[in-house]
Amino acid sequence: MGFITTKDGTEIFYKNWGSKNAQPIVFHHGWPLSADDWDNQMLFFLHNGYRVIAHDRRGHGRSTQTDIGNEMDTYAADVAELAEALDLKNAVHIGHSTGGGEVAHYVARARPGRVAKAVLIGAVPPIMVKSDKNPGGLPIEVFDGFRAALVANRAQFYYDVPSGPFYGFNREGTKVSQGVIDNWWRQGMMGGAKAHYDCIKAFSETDFTEDLKKIDIPVLVIHGDDDQIVPYADSAPLSAKLLRKGTLKTYAGLPHGLCTTHPDVVNADLLAFIKS
Repeated sequence: MGFITTKDGTEIFYKNWGSKNAQPIVFHHGWPLSADDWDNQMLFFLHNGYRVIAHDRRGHGRSTQTDIGNEMDTYAADVAELAEALDLKNAVHIGHSTGGGEVAHYVARARPGRVAKAVLIGAVPPIMVKSDKNPGGLPIEVFDGFRAALVANRAQFYYDVPSGPFYGFNREGTKVSQGVIDNWWRQGMMGGAKAHYDCIKAFSETDFTEDLKKIDIPVLVIHGDDDQIVPYADSAPLSAKLLRKGTLKTYAGLPHGLCTTHPDVVNADLLAFIKS
């Protein structure tokens, strides 16, 4: 574990486990979480012989609580600096939710040889917000509501999200884990309110269409069709069609936070894709 300092002076925290000679897998977390959200996957792939890396996005977790640069261009540039510092080659980049947008934006710009494959899980591309070009998107009022709730009472908001739609704990018959809810809250409250506020615009209004079109490596697109955070119909199928070598994997009835609620299912499919 350690930090890199980016060109603008931001400290980015990262975990780096396993043999430096093993193929690296880089995990990109969702909003407003941290690298800790990947604990299960990090341990699984470490035990399967891979080098595993996860960082806290600027303004999140243990990284600097930045008031600037909380948008996709800078997020991708931070990843590029991390890949350079760790000399990552032939890496697999896996992103969940906002992290999926970060992966798409980075991979479309990565230096040759840096990336072998990518995975988008419950990811925000192509674009979340509703517009004339994206009539199936969510109205801007949804994201304005996120901003208002964050400003009014961030601590309560960060209980409400995981207690309800994020993990599908609001669905009848679902087994609720208070530990999972508390861990989501813990990660969220570690980050900075200004960065989290800005990131809502980054994940909801960034158009990743051209990024997806540029990517020419194999990409697995994974999504639960009961995702209440990033609706399935306006995300995964559209991303898979835009990618040159995209493969769509749909999980019936699974929620947005499927890596936590159903890790055995997700991990097995990730491993099969990476080995293929």
